[in-house]
Amino acid sequence: MPSLNIMLLALQAATSQSPRLVGLKQEVVRDVLSRAQFTQQMVDQIFSFAELGFQETETSRYLVDLLRKNGFTVREGVAGIPTAWVATWGSGKPVISLGSDIDDIPQASQKPGVACHAPLIEGAPGHGEGHNSGQAVNITAALAVKKIMEREHLPGTIQIWPGVAEELVGTKAYYVRDGLFKDVDIVLFSHVDDNLATSWGDVAGNGLVSVLFSFQGRSAHAAGAPWRGRSALDAVELMDIGWNFRREHLRLQQRSHYVIPNGGDQPNVVPPTASVWYYLRDLDYPHIQEMFALADTMARAAAMMTSTTELPPRILGSAWPGHFNRVIAEDMYENIKQVGLPEWSEADQRLAKALQRDLGVPDSGLATKLDTLRPALKPNERTGGGSDDIDRHAAVPLEHSGAARTQLGQRDLDGHADRAQRRHRRRQGDGDDDPRFPDASRTGHAGMGLLPHRPDEGRQVSAADSPAGSARDRAEPRRDGEIPAADAPLLL
Repeated sequence: MPSLNIMLLALQAATSQSPRLVGLKQEVVRDVLSRAQFTQQMVDQIFSFAELGFQETETSRYLVDLLRKNGFTVREGVAGIPTAWVATWGSGKPVISLGSDIDDIPQASQKPGVACHAPLIEGAPGHGEGHNSGQAVNITAALAVKKIMEREHLPGTIQIWPGVAEELVGTKAYYVRDGLFKDVDIVLFSHVDDNLATSWGDVAGNGLVSVLFSFQGRSAHAAGAPWRGRSALDAVELMDIGWNFRREHLRLQQRSHYVIPNGGDQPNVVPPTASVWYYLRDLDYPHIQEMFALADTMARAAAMMTSTTELPPRILGSAWPGHFNRVIAEDMYENIKQVGLPEWSEADQRLAKALQRDLGVPDSGLATKLDTLRPALKPNERTGGGSDDIDRHAAVPLEHSGAARTQLGQRDLDGHADRAQRRHRRRQGDGDDDPRFPDASRTGHAGMGLLPHRPDEGRQVSAADSPAGSARDRAEPRRDGEIPAADAPLLL
């Protein structure tokens, strides 16, 4: 019954507190139980597509068709993103918005129900973080509430939307700029876990900026006349070396990681272009700014050392540190207590424990005691972790247990149980280098991007967009870790 707490809160918003509401909640419980197979089929189907960010074509087609068949009006291509959509049913207030991510991660292909790493297709992407389960419970929730609202003639609007390319921090800011949440009263966002939980205030996760640093050098034959060349790859490697040496002297709360998506063409040609892609994470906006400024300083220094040119940094996405609504979280938790945890079978627990042993974590199995309401963390309790490109100030996260049929196939790095899984289809692609989605850049209040251009407009947002990108500002000295005021619009 993982979706019940969503449905009960939606009903609570649409009706007054009364014995009538209690009866409607009990009816919803029975309705959801009757839809268990329907929910499980969605979980398995979405898992089978296993599509990377911005490539969720089959996933979106399947969900859009299902929602239309159940009476929802669906608008596709939201914010200029081909795999994004928003489904609505009903009219008037309150407007309850249900969101969950649909993309997967590279090289996470996994056979269902196997308690070890066993790819269906070696090297293929897969749902290693449980993004195949959230839309299934949201849609089950929406249909159960919709049925009662129709019969009881209750006012209100249900909205459902997908987190496209969440792993790339790629789209939710564009949704905000497109007005997707303009008239929404509550956003409820769900993610898989082995318990039912919610929280309020500041949480352990961090914010980040996703940025591509690129260099322009000069090509030459690496054997015939290497002295004529200026290697952009040398600049990338020197920047990375500098960052890794500096890492010891960064805050303990920071997380930073990178890949080199472009390192040249072939060994006998001095690479004239090269790029390195960083995720720079910390617990608050000022420290994220400082990390970006420091990385940009290292990029300019690397360019100077190699006689190459640092191109304007390309902001690919950003996420604001988490802060959640207390009132909604407390109401949500009261409904969570009414629903309770699923009754795990012996087979469920045996498989979960086997997975835990394979991961080298305590083999405690699946949760049997309901989690508590998680209060706001104090600053010294926040240590960093994952993040999500979602408006944490307007939404409350819901971690739901995967209980439609607990055939566990894989666990993420935090040890949380993934959901039942079936077949896998490999998807080819180049990640977020699709020219249709150049970058998420400028963001505003509450961590959501007030972005200057649609992702399909094909324009990079860079330091050149502000006075800080000029040659004059490049020549001006600045303290290590400081970011000029003119650069601020480029960040978060």
